[in-house]
Order: sequence, then C-alpha cells, then structure tokens
Amino acid sequence: MNSDYAVIPVNSSVELQNQNNAASLEIPNPKIQSKEFPGEQNIDESDEIDGVPLIFDGDLRPETLGSGVPGAVFNLATSVIGAGIMALPAAMKVLGIGFGFVSIILMGILSEISIEILVRFSVLCKSTSYGEVVQSALGRPMRLLSEICIIINNAGVLVVYLIIIGDVMSGSLKHTGVFDQLFGNGVWDHRKMVILIVLIIFLAPLCALEKIDSLSLSSAASVALAVVFVVVSCIVASIKLAEGTIEKPRFGPDLGSKSTILDLLVVIPIMTNAYVCHFNVQPIYNELDGRSPQKMNRVGRITTVLCVVIYAATAISGYLLFGDDTESDVLTNFDRKLGAEFSIILNYIVRIGYVLHLVLVFPVIHFSLRQTVDALIFTKSVLDDKKKALPLTVVLLAVIYLTSTVIPNIWTAFKFTGATTGLSLGFIFPALIALRLDKQGKSLSDGERRLSWFMLVLAVVVSIIGVAGNIISLKNKSE
Repeated sequence: MNSDYAVIPVNSSVELQNQNNAASLEIPNPKIQSKEFPGEQNIDESDEIDGVPLIFDGDLRPETLGSGVPGAVFNLATSVIGAGIMALPAAMKVLGIGFGFVSIILMGILSEISIEILVRFSVLCKSTSYGEVVQSALGRPMRLLSEICIIINNAGVLVVYLIIIGDVMSGSLKHTGVFDQLFGNGVWDHRKMVILIVLIIFLAPLCALEKIDSLSLSSAASVALAVVFVVVSCIVASIKLAEGTIEKPRFGPDLGSKSTILDLLVVIPIMTNAYVCHFNVQPIYNELDGRSPQKMNRVGRITTVLCVVIYAATAISGYLLFGDDTESDVLTNFDRKLGAEFSIILNYIVRIGYVLHLVLVFPVIHFSLRQTVDALIFTKSVLDDKKKALPLTVVLLAVIYLTSTVIPNIWTAFKFTGATTGLSLGFIFPALIALRLDKQGKSLSDGERRLSWFMLVLAVVVSIIGVAGNIISLKNKSE
C-alpha cells in the first residue's frame, strides 16, 4: 500500500510520522486474517497504521479532529464517574477506611494497566472499537459476547441514572424529593413524568450529537459537579471531626458476623467495577488530535489519578458523615440535617448538583451504547447518516425510559451487572486479548504477562464471589 506515513517503532507501540501533505489518504484494510488463529487480524508491528480518524469510512477530513488531552481526560473521567460513586461510602463502611482506601488505589492502577493494554493492541490490530480488538484476538463469537456485555452494562447504567434522577427530584418511599421540599405536593410528585421531561429537554439533544468530542465541555462540567459533591462532603466531615461529633471509624472489615461477611461478597465487585470505562477508550482515542499510544496512555493516567482522588474523598467523607447509617446510595442520606451550619442549603447543592452530573454523564455512556448497537445489528453503519442515526437514538432512549418506569429499584441488578459485564469489560477481555495476541506478536514482557494472568484470575474469582454473594443476599431477603 502506498501510504503517506512511515512507521516509527517505539518500544512495543507504534507511532506515525507524516511524510508529506498529500491530499488523499488511504485506510489500511483491517480485515487481514492471521494464518495462525482463525478470525484474528495480522498484528505485525511492521504494518502501516495511518494517522487518520479510523472511525470514518467515507470522506476523511483530518481538520475535523480536535480533541486535546484535557477534553479526552474529561470524557474518559465522565465514563468512569457515574452512579457507582454513590455506592463507595457504603463500600467503605463494609471494608473500613484503611482497606477501602487501599482497594480504591489498587483497582485504579489495575484498571489503568488494562486500558494501556487495550490501547496497544487496538493500534496494532487497527481496531476502531472495543468489539473489533476482541475479534482480532478471540474471534467473531467473542466479539458478539463483548458487544452484548457493553449493551447490558451501559443500558443498565443509564436506567439507574434515570431512576436516581426521578427519586432525587420527585422522592421515593425512602426519602423526600427536592421538589417536595421546595414546593410541597404537586404534579412534580409523578416520577415518570419528571424523568420524561428531563429526557426530552436535556438528555435527548446531548445524545443526538454525532461525535464524542462534542461532549468535552459537558464532560468537564460533570467532573466539576462531582468535585462539588466531594468538596461539600469533605468540608462538612471536617467540621464534624473538629467538633468531635463523628463516631470513630473502623479501619478494616468487621469479620465477626455472618452478615458482614455476606456484605463483603457483595461489595467487592463494586470496588473492582468502579473504574470500568473501557468501552469508550477506542472512540476517545479515534478523535484524539495527533493520537498515539503514548498520548492516550497519558490521558488514561491523568484520568486515573483524578478518579482515585475523587473516589477516595467521596468514600471517606461519606462514611465519616453517616457512619453505620450510610446507605447503599449515600445520596439518600442527604435528605436529613447534616449537623452543620447551612446543612439544608448544602443538602440541596449536593443533590441537585449530582442530578446535573448524571444528566451530563448520560450522553457519554449512551454514545458507546449506540455505537455498539449499531455495530451489532447493522451490516453497514447507520451513524454516518443523520436521518438513520436519529431514529436509532430515539429508540434506545425510549427503551431505556420505559425500563426505568417499570423497575422501581434496580440496585441489586446493578450489582449483578457489576459482577459480570463490568468485570468482563474492564479486566477479563483485556487480559484475554493480551495473552492471546502475545502468542503471535510476542508483545508482552514477562512482567506484563504475569500481570495479565493476575488480572484475569482476579476478575474471574471476584465475579464468582459477587454473583454468589448477590444470590445468597436475595435468598436471605426472600425468607
């Protein structure tokens, strides 16, 4: 192939250097089959990899690229920080501050390593999506399985978002809604109607955007709102610590009771699932200006540090504030007095700010959901055609809305997806990709190979423990 780019090997990754400003660009054929493994792509590092937006199939316009490192960081961080952040204080209650804090750091490091593995082999295989790199390593059936995991995981997350938005604004059986506290009883008590209005006015326009880079500003705002929640929680917790009104926290799990051990089985998947954002790595990389594996790795590392700080601060401050009364969704704890000055105002800031955060996170998760459904159902992508892409977006939003209205509480289901699809996307598939392709390309060092095996075994064990814990928990509740 006559390409305008020359390959420059840098360690185990591949970078591109533009040799001239030729007007025409060629896309390498990503469907070259490996002779050693059926269904695998050729991953020879001497292959040429064009520095063009692989996500496009038709008219290539490099000038449309513009996502810098900050925008990519915000989009990736938004994919990480979602509804799961509100379960971390309850996880900290079970694990204790010391063990919980260490778990947050370790899971962040492992997740970042798995992202770098995914980026490396995506570039070597010329893959434009999560499913494509899975197919390169594991074949077409495993790609279908990975895409089904993405659809289940992302659709479940979006349903949770809508339910939380409705509960916070309209209230539920467990707590009073913001509208009730501000205006008393009224039409806003109807959760289904509130969710529908939010979906039509705020979520649908954002979900209709064609490129994930278009969500950079909203992603930055969502991260800022998450920081607001952290700052408020930390300030109130610090005030109560200074006043001596906070109970002494535990620094490790309490293994003295059967119920606590059962809680550990349920909580562990929440911690391992906290950083799953891998389904959005390829779309973000595709739109990264001057993209290279090294630049995307920098995006991943900055995102990990940011998320570790936010997660640790949220988990610790939330647990310190409410102690053993911390609920599975800590947001429900904020409908009561916090025991500090201006606590009512702070409660409104926390809850409304979190709802806005979910509104801005929603389209980022929806983007990868829509892209995966498109790849799974249609032989030719419909996302390049606005007239066809819009109906697909409307159908997905309608299904998500209807599901949120018939399921009153899906936290248990959310824990199941975390123990299955979340762990599969974040650790099992990346580890399998690395180990499988290493047999052909020999791209892993001994340390990376051992680490891949460790991630694979850890994810499988945690998944089994999580599913078993949820089944036992459901059985106990039904008795």
